[in-house]
Amino acid sequence: MNTDIRDRIEECYLIADEIEKNGVMKDEITTTLRENVRYEVLKFLSFLSSMDTEVTAKEIDFIKDATGFNATQGMVNSIILSEHLRESRYLDNVPFSFKYFILADAKGKLKNRSKVSVTYIDTFRALGQEFVAEMDISAERILAQFTSYISMMEKYAKEYGIAGSKGCVKSVKTDKKTVEEALCELNALTGLEGVKHDVNMLVNLMRVQKIREERGLKQPSVSKHLVFSGNPGTGKTTVARLLAGIYHSLGILSGGHLVEVDRSGLVSGYIGQTATKVMEVVESAMGGILFIDEAYTLTSNKGQGDFGQEAVDTLLKAMEDNRDNLVVIVAGYSNLMEEFLNSNPGLRSRFNKFMKFEDYTPEQLLDIVKGMAAKQDYVLSEEAKAATIQHFEKICANKPDNFANAREARNFLERAISKQAGRIVDIENIDKDTIMRLEVCDLDI
Repeated sequence: MNTDIRDRIEECYLIADEIEKNGVMKDEITTTLRENVRYEVLKFLSFLSSMDTEVTAKEIDFIKDATGFNATQGMVNSIILSEHLRESRYLDNVPFSFKYFILADAKGKLKNRSKVSVTYIDTFRALGQEFVAEMDISAERILAQFTSYISMMEKYAKEYGIAGSKGCVKSVKTDKKTVEEALCELNALTGLEGVKHDVNMLVNLMRVQKIREERGLKQPSVSKHLVFSGNPGTGKTTVARLLAGIYHSLGILSGGHLVEVDRSGLVSGYIGQTATKVMEVVESAMGGILFIDEAYTLTSNKGQGDFGQEAVDTLLKAMEDNRDNLVVIVAGYSNLMEEFLNSNPGLRSRFNKFMKFEDYTPEQLLDIVKGMAAKQDYVLSEEAKAATIQHFEKICANKPDNFANAREARNFLERAISKQAGRIVDIENIDKDTIMRLEVCDLDI
């Protein structure tokens, strides 16, 4: 399970803690709201597992990873029976914990948060999509049940006047830079030597294209759309943002912004709605770059109940109609992106430029940790640097499937900062160097 899903679940837990702390809850319950959310995650995944003929060992491993429960096939089967997960009434009952997320929104109880119920819905949507993709599920009945579960929560939120989510769609306005400034920022990034070379070659090509246009010469047809392949946390979004600014500075794009979206922001659960959803996203990306993360999820399911192919067909037409003011970048794991491109001849013809984002080396991960630390006024002692690189050497020698590169480096640093705070908080007359310095004992190794 990817790190983003874990972060979403953890965010729901933190919101649950805040809801309880701020007195939103009136019912007396025997567990914390955090534990209630956790159990709802377990029920939801058990519900999806119940649609198969049997609960598989692979499904159990996913449930363990997502919930932290030491789940077994017997435990999940027991939940399926006791909670009536195979019966239609499960889809009629809003999760208990979700009701309090709704009340927190309706009463405005959380000062620094809004639409926490949408966060809850989006977390379960992303979790379900990850489960379906990991289990390679294409059965129409399972996809329909998953869609119905999410729709049930969205309907309940709307009854309280809380607008539903459009899925994961984020628009980022890039800073105005010259081409040289943007390339300098790109070339200063840790690692990514192949990507840097490819971007510089692409920029040179675009510059020559502009010169030919100014001289009244014919311009060869060159696709601006790109495929970014590689593991999570390798800088794909960062490079896409820089490219948006470069294309704008070259006069290729009128706006230069970046719109990030995943499957949930493009695909709806009802006939006819997906095309509308795609066109809304395309319209928001006009003049900039549309960055589709985990694009392979659009074509990974072939059942009648899935509208991913409708999203692809609509997107291809929009790309053709707006070829002069829209660039699309599709991104994801290397092998899955190959499957995505092979799923439709139109995709392969429009996406013919590839950039491979390699995993970071242990040395590069240390550089990333040091750079992130410096931005927050922290430094690693020499002993901590040596321990950090040894830590990443061990991980890189046997990487887990969910290894997230720079995100792992960020999480590593955040844990170190937290441990250091606990170590130094009671030191009297503490000096600046001690406050800034991270020692080996602060590292989670």
